[in-house]
Amino acid sequence: MNITKLDHVVELVKSKPKKRLVAAYANDDHTIEAVNHAVDMGIVDATLVGDEAIIKTICENLKIDISKFVIIHEPVDTKAATKCCDLINGGEGDILMKGSLTTDKYMRAILNKERGLCPPNATITHIAVFENPAYHKLLIASDCAIILNPDLKQKQFILNSLINTAHAIGIEKPKVAIIAATEQMSVGMQACIDAAILSKMAERGQITGAMVEGPLSLDVATDEEAAAIKKMSGGVCGDADALLFPNIESGNVFYKCSTKFNKAECGAFLAGAKVPCVLSSRGDTALTKLYSIAIAATI
Repeated sequence: MNITKLDHVVELVKSKPKKRLVAAYANDDHTIEAVNHAVDMGIVDATLVGDEAIIKTICENLKIDISKFVIIHEPVDTKAATKCCDLINGGEGDILMKGSLTTDKYMRAILNKERGLCPPNATITHIAVFENPAYHKLLIASDCAIILNPDLKQKQFILNSLINTAHAIGIEKPKVAIIAATEQMSVGMQACIDAAILSKMAERGQITGAMVEGPLSLDVATDEEAAAIKKMSGGVCGDADALLFPNIESGNVFYKCSTKFNKAECGAFLAGAKVPCVLSSRGDTALTKLYSIAIAATI
């Protein structure tokens, strides 16, 4: 199957073993609507943890059969998130999803040393998969939301997470661009130095499963004409499947420019915990949350 759209990911995951999603503080319309669609499509089974009365009211308003979910009553948002982690640690869930609690509370539950979902010394990174109308295929990007200024070791983890995500959604040999402000090698720019090291590691087989090039500017990585004008060649130039950003500012601005100015659709999750953790904004549409569930279910 040629995976070029997020709808293709939804179809892909239908062929995989069904997983159980656990939604933390699932007290909002968009979360329940997305989970309902995912259940109806056969992507996941679902447990909703939150205020049972609110969940029932939302289901009634949306004309959703509430019996298709397991519902666990926990009206306090922080306790609902912790309960979800307990369920997953107890083998009763394969995917965590953020409902209507804030991201900081969601992350505190995941990172909790006693009851959370992180192995010791784990690195957590945000992976986003974009369907951008201005690009010819899906584009995976990291880190757009979690790691402020990743060092080389963290970038190596992010790179492997990008590669693993690409493999999971059917891209056998992803082309990964290590992004910097320039495609020229500048020893005064740490992003260029790290990109060169990661590229050399891939060349020598220390990082496998992908074609990796960097440093590359964003235009060279994604635009064949720009690459040709700048006399840049190679398998990644103009045709990247994945982008590794040097810091959260560049990644986050790319994310928001893509979704706000270019109307890109996307799905996103956290990699590095015991299970994929769906992380979307409380304001995201049900469709965005559905795509996030589908991507997480492929991992």
